[in-house]
Amino acid sequence: MATNFDFDALRARTMGSGNDEAVTVNTRALIDKVLARYSGEWTTLRELLQNAADASATKVVVRFHSLPSTTVSVPQSSEPSARLKHVLLHHTLKSLVVENNGTPFKATDWSRLKKIAEGNPDETKIGAFGVGFYSVFAECEEPFVSSGNEALAFYWKGDSLFTRKLHMENVQSTNTTFVLPMRSTTSPVPSLLSLCQFLTSSLTFVGLENIELWLDEWRIIELHKITAPSIDAKIPEDVIRKTQEGLMQVNSVTQEASQLDARWLKAVEWKPKLSSSASKLSPGSNPKVAPSTPSLRLFFSRLAPGSNNAAAEKAAKDEMSLQNSLLEDLMGESNATTFLHVNKADVTTLANKSFSSELERATKKPPPRTTTVSLLTASYDEHTASNSTMVELNNTGSDIFKSVLPNKGKIFIGFPTNQTTGLNAHISTPSVIPTVERESIDLNNRFVRLWNRELLRVAGIVARIAWTSEMANLRVKLSRNLSNAGKKDPSKEDITELLPEALFSHKSFTFTESTPSSEVANLVEEGFWTCNMKISIDILSSRGVLPSSSVRVSTEDLGFVEGIPILPDAMVELGLVKRLRDYGVITEITISDIKTELEGKALGTQQLGRFLEWIGHKARTKYFDSQTVRTLLAVAVANDEDEHNGKVLILSEMKSFLNVSKIPAEMPVPPNTMPFKFTKKMTRVDLEALGWEDLQMVPWVRWLVENIGGGGDLSSDQDLAHSHSFARAVLPVISKQWDGLSQGSKAKITELLGPRTTMPTKLGMRKPTESYFPSVNLFDDLPVVVSIHGVKEKLLAALGVRKTIDIGVVFERLMTTSPTIPQQKNGSPKQWSHVDLIKYLASVRNDIPSADIKRLRTTPICLAESPSSKVSEKRYLVSDLFEPDEALRRLKLPILHWPGLYRTSSAEAKFLSFLGLRAAPSYLELVNIMSTSHLTKDFPLRDNALRYFIDNNHMKGYAAYDHASVTTPYLPVHGEDRLETPANCFLNEHAAILGFTILRKELHIHASKFGVQNDPPIQECINRLVKSPPQKRRNARDVFEYFAGRLNEFDRRCEDMLSSALIVPVLSKSSRSENSTSEKQESLRHIAPRACFLGNDDRYAEIFDYVDFGQQANTFLIRCGSKHEPTTTELATLVVREPAKLFTVLELARYLQLLRNLAESWSSLKKNKELVKAMKTARFLLAYRDTPTKAFKADHEDDDDKDVKTAELASANEIIIVDDHITYKQFKSNLLSAPQEEALENFYYNLGTPELGSLVEERHNVGTPTRDQNTALKLQKLVQERTRLYLHDIQPELVKHDAKWIESNLSIVCVQSISLRKSLIGHKSSHSESRSAAINPVNRGFTLYITSKYDLFEVSQVLVPLLLNRSKTQHIMMLEMMLATDLHKLQARGYNVKRILRQKAAEAQIAEETRKAQMDKEADELKKLEARWNESQRAADTKRQNSMPGVFPDSPDHKQTDRSSQGTSEADQVVQRPRGFFSDIGKRLGLENGRHPLLESGPSENSVNGRSKDQDDKPPPYALEDKKKNPTIQPETVTAPHHLQQNLLNAIQASRPHNSTTVSTQPAINEVKETKSYCDARPGQNIVYVGEISNVRIFLSKTVHEKLNLSATSFLAANASALDLFVSILLDCAGIFSLARRTIHIFYDESGSTIAFNQTKALFFNYRYFENLHLPLVQQRNNAAALVYWFVVMAHELAEALIIQYFAKMAAKTAAPSASGTTLPVPSTSNDASESSQGRSRRSLLDLD
Repeated sequence: MATNFDFDALRARTMGSGNDEAVTVNTRALIDKVLARYSGEWTTLRELLQNAADASATKVVVRFHSLPSTTVSVPQSSEPSARLKHVLLHHTLKSLVVENNGTPFKATDWSRLKKIAEGNPDETKIGAFGVGFYSVFAECEEPFVSSGNEALAFYWKGDSLFTRKLHMENVQSTNTTFVLPMRSTTSPVPSLLSLCQFLTSSLTFVGLENIELWLDEWRIIELHKITAPSIDAKIPEDVIRKTQEGLMQVNSVTQEASQLDARWLKAVEWKPKLSSSASKLSPGSNPKVAPSTPSLRLFFSRLAPGSNNAAAEKAAKDEMSLQNSLLEDLMGESNATTFLHVNKADVTTLANKSFSSELERATKKPPPRTTTVSLLTASYDEHTASNSTMVELNNTGSDIFKSVLPNKGKIFIGFPTNQTTGLNAHISTPSVIPTVERESIDLNNRFVRLWNRELLRVAGIVARIAWTSEMANLRVKLSRNLSNAGKKDPSKEDITELLPEALFSHKSFTFTESTPSSEVANLVEEGFWTCNMKISIDILSSRGVLPSSSVRVSTEDLGFVEGIPILPDAMVELGLVKRLRDYGVITEITISDIKTELEGKALGTQQLGRFLEWIGHKARTKYFDSQTVRTLLAVAVANDEDEHNGKVLILSEMKSFLNVSKIPAEMPVPPNTMPFKFTKKMTRVDLEALGWEDLQMVPWVRWLVENIGGGGDLSSDQDLAHSHSFARAVLPVISKQWDGLSQGSKAKITELLGPRTTMPTKLGMRKPTESYFPSVNLFDDLPVVVSIHGVKEKLLAALGVRKTIDIGVVFERLMTTSPTIPQQKNGSPKQWSHVDLIKYLASVRNDIPSADIKRLRTTPICLAESPSSKVSEKRYLVSDLFEPDEALRRLKLPILHWPGLYRTSSAEAKFLSFLGLRAAPSYLELVNIMSTSHLTKDFPLRDNALRYFIDNNHMKGYAAYDHASVTTPYLPVHGEDRLETPANCFLNEHAAILGFTILRKELHIHASKFGVQNDPPIQECINRLVKSPPQKRRNARDVFEYFAGRLNEFDRRCEDMLSSALIVPVLSKSSRSENSTSEKQESLRHIAPRACFLGNDDRYAEIFDYVDFGQQANTFLIRCGSKHEPTTTELATLVVREPAKLFTVLELARYLQLLRNLAESWSSLKKNKELVKAMKTARFLLAYRDTPTKAFKADHEDDDDKDVKTAELASANEIIIVDDHITYKQFKSNLLSAPQEEALENFYYNLGTPELGSLVEERHNVGTPTRDQNTALKLQKLVQERTRLYLHDIQPELVKHDAKWIESNLSIVCVQSISLRKSLIGHKSSHSESRSAAINPVNRGFTLYITSKYDLFEVSQVLVPLLLNRSKTQHIMMLEMMLATDLHKLQARGYNVKRILRQKAAEAQIAEETRKAQMDKEADELKKLEARWNESQRAADTKRQNSMPGVFPDSPDHKQTDRSSQGTSEADQVVQRPRGFFSDIGKRLGLENGRHPLLESGPSENSVNGRSKDQDDKPPPYALEDKKKNPTIQPETVTAPHHLQQNLLNAIQASRPHNSTTVSTQPAINEVKETKSYCDARPGQNIVYVGEISNVRIFLSKTVHEKLNLSATSFLAANASALDLFVSILLDCAGIFSLARRTIHIFYDESGSTIAFNQTKALFFNYRYFENLHLPLVQQRNNAAALVYWFVVMAHELAEALIIQYFAKMAAKTAAPSASGTTLPVPSTSNDASESSQGRSRRSLLDLD
């Protein structure tokens, strides 16, 4: 395609020739498209009414003319209602006539009427686009207009619109009339109610005053608007009049009220569908079962259950009844009136010149300098008046004014639009710029958007001013009401009276989301809130109309703070209030508010109670923290109005509260205690939360005591120390709480009352310690407490009131002679004994002071019994005596003297016991009695004490004593005349064998009472056994049987201790050898249980110690570690430690069996790392040495039976495993061989014994290859086939290489001869012989050399080590058998040959299918790539087609754009190319860390994007015969990358092996037609098959045979290793393309430039180029250059049809018409050759990508 073309000159020539032709417009189509934007209802009427308003009309008459029905006849009735009904139901519209009394059309108006899109240039008018009038074409085809004395008619000619104008003379009318004949005469009469609602809304903001609607001769509705004079609204000083962007400023705001009157026929209210449905009902039918329903809502309401369904049915019935009544009087009239309140702002626009010009460009007229913004609301008073005047019939009046009343405010652009305001207020501004269809505000264009946004912000400012005015009116009303009532502050009733009006105002100014654009409401609200620096607004509260910042929301009743302005509950959830709360202007009542109120006013009695209840609840619920509570209490002061002197309560001084359950309410309390009357309704928790404490008894008593004598606020009647009555009232209060007081509180009260005269007695007020209980009546002169009721004795006793007389007085008055003591009858003084004293004291026991009790316990007051009949004169302490009891007398203990019967249940006995009288001796005292009596031989006393101990063991508590702690022996033992402690004697007689003491038998039944155990502690028994083991086997049996009975007491510690202790007696070696049977002659030694074995095992009896003490005793030994036989680990340890000893004892056969046992247990032995390490170095392994006898050495070298075989012990590394018997025979005199048993060989091998094959070094001397290699080829085929069968039954873990590896890495060459020399490593011995097979490693593979007459056994010998990890003779013989046996014979012998081969074939098929699946996946990816390519091409074409007019595709700008986009596309393609078999090419070529040097050379300095500048200017190449011609230039197309990849994929799938043994082609020149880019010259080939290497066929040029006399055999033998390397390189490259191995072939020629060629889809590669270019590098393991080179060559042969011209110039030559070839010259060291090679490689790689 030509790129240098002068289009500017071409355009100049075009403009200079030809004729002018105008662009035509299809007017009908244009109008239809314009009308498509006017899809709203009543669009035509709206535009005509707007034109009337623009013409300053005051009245508009709308007339619909109808056509009678052609199917329904006119009713015969002459009643107007019947005729009107017929018209409404059956007539269709004929025409629409709209007439107004506005200014007639001027010339400019007539001119604009005929032009589309030329709007009204007057910026004060609403029209802007000049398409509004054309909305009439939605209703009619040819409208007619008459205005003043002129008329204009529209008509069509085809799709073009024409007009004709008439000037009428002598016409006096100034009205303007639009006549619209209906396009369709089938349109029914429209809904009258909907039409009336539209007309009503049309009067809202426009200047019209009257609108009439006529249908034929009937006036349907008449609307009349009266507007009162406007008044100026006061704009608050803090209102910011300028908008946010500074485009507009509010100058003034006026308020006006409008009255809208409507009078209509009742036909407007009639719904034909409902009445027609009702008329179909029979007279007695129920409406709810009507066959049809008027609406879906009514239909579904019938399905709903319950009361809702019944209500819906009733509503439907009422509605039908109403419609029937209307139907009877369609000509009746209804009327209604509504009042509207409008706030109108005069606005000055401040648009700069730049903005004005931009706005004029968008609207075709400049912005006005001044404009207005009106806000229509329904004030509360006018709303009430409107509702009162509306007719109540079905609420039709509200339906007529539905669109006028701002229940859902809308934006008015002269007429209502679909855009809502988000307020219950309409907003109108003539300067707002609407969308074309005038249904919403234009917020898209940048400048128009800014203009409209500013107008909406002005509407927000007007709303703010209107709200302020509403609240000001509300404030005036409240002030007037208070003034009339003579009040200063408003009451709750005053606020409630104004609340409905406030709620109405809030409802009007609540912002909600606007639709369809929510931005409208947001902008109006933004203007409302941001037009004042103070966001606060006036609002109604409990204290009147106040700023919202001063008003609070109360969430609870706070009657104690009435001065805080509170928001009424009904207003809390209103929109404005919510927004103020969101802004933080209105908050809930704060602590500061309450604190301020409390600081300014003292609380009354009722207020104090409410305040305490409120703050207590807040404190309890943690709503207030303690600091807040303290703060509020600190400022709170209250007046106790109930007190006669008006007591002032300071709450900050209060510390406690009164609990009437403790202290009665009538009792005086301290001044820091809150009186009960204020806290009686509060819980204890609330009071404590205030930080107050319950008034405790101690503080209250302290306060009473401190004010004794008239101190504080207490009167003389409340003096605790002097008033009997007050003391009698206080002491019961203290007594009631006494039991609940703590010991400290009791002590404190005792301390406070004890020293003071607080106890009323019959002798006056006395101290408590000087007073006596009333029960103390022993003497009459005692101060006894009197007149105390409800006082507990505990309190009196605690205070010190005495219940008893002092013990000293008692001793003095009762124990000695005194005048005051009563006399006996004979006149002698009465003297009491200790018995009398105890009886008295027992009677007053509970009242005796503790000091007196202590004195009684420490004073000897009692007498004891004596053996004689006389009473002892000595007095004893009570605690030194025992109760009178016969059993105790037998123990010779001191007994209390008590005349008469002593009853232990009597009060005297209990008191004596309390003083310490003993009922029984203690445990140790009894033990002492038994021990002492035994020493003194007083056996009756000992027996009495023992019997007493047994009989009273539990009763007296002896059983609870710790018997083990007794150290005094007192128990008689068995067989001895001595005593023992309970811890040192036992019951089990068998324990005596260990030297333990046994309790006397008759006491065994009482052993539990003494604490005697059945057996000694097991640990003690073990210690004695270890210390003194049994010295005789018979004693050992008894001891072991005793321990066997106590095995359940053993733990791990016991077992460990016994297992290693020397406690088992066994015969010494000398005694065992002499077979002594007499115990006296036994020579015993002791061993540990773990070292001996049970029973008698002849195998190891001479090595280990075996014992047998009987079944029960043996159980004990087993527990201690003895076993029946040694473990393999023990045997291994022993054999490693003493191998020679064991070998001598066990001898050869048993030692060999021992080694077999160890071999079988190798799996467990190998876990012991230390043992295995020792086994590897120990000389314990049995080995054989074969020494030929001298007599047979010369003549019978192969006779093994004549050798002398000797056994000896050696370590693992000194022995060899015989894996080759032939080699062993040759070197056996120098070797120690392992026993030839498989188990032992494996055992030796695991310990490190080498195989013989690893110690023999083999050196092969291979002769020259034979001429005929057919033998090798046959054998290779045989080996590949039979290895599959051979390895099928071999365990997988033994296989080193599988059959597939053999096919790839094993080659076979037939040679003249093979000799083998074996040398034993480490010895000078060697052996030479002739062989028929040998194998040598070659690079990564192996070559098997054979002679023409090879031995299959020798072949198997060299192959098995290659196949298996360890080779054995049976493996070699098995392979030999398979190689030598025919497949049919193998099958006959049981080999399932077919199944095995089928399985292998199936595996190969699966591999091939996997490869094909990969290829299919690549094909799918190419399809996706093709789809993306096509899409990108279509996008590019579309982009070129959608270019700007006047810019040709080949223009410089466009070309530059295309190039840049093309570059981007190519870059994207490189990044997004699919990943497939090319994805890992870098890794395969060794390029993971960077690009190969051949790929890094970029374009030369004189090239652009890899091509030279000269190339860009040259035309594409043509065929040879056309070079001299001047061909027509055709654009060169670019082949898509996915086409290249698809062609390459097809080439890969089509590649196949070449099965012929020759390749013979003729040279030819073949034209390649991808893009007609080059010719390929292909030289001929003449090569023959000579062999295979790794399944790759090798071919040799015939000229090599003839000229160089080089045979195939010599060629293969000389180049075997190099060919193997070449095969490896080619197979790596083939793996990149997923090519099958058999499609790759190698050929060699002596000369020529063919590197590779493609012969009928078989790929051939020249070995000569690899040998000369890459062989030295590959031999040094540097494969990168070779991989890159041959990858490019292989890519060329696969993509021969895709090679570009550049590649052809460099290197391509062909071989034959059916073959293509890569014929590159051998790269030289020159720069040109290097650049050519690099460029070729790079272009090949890029083409493939």
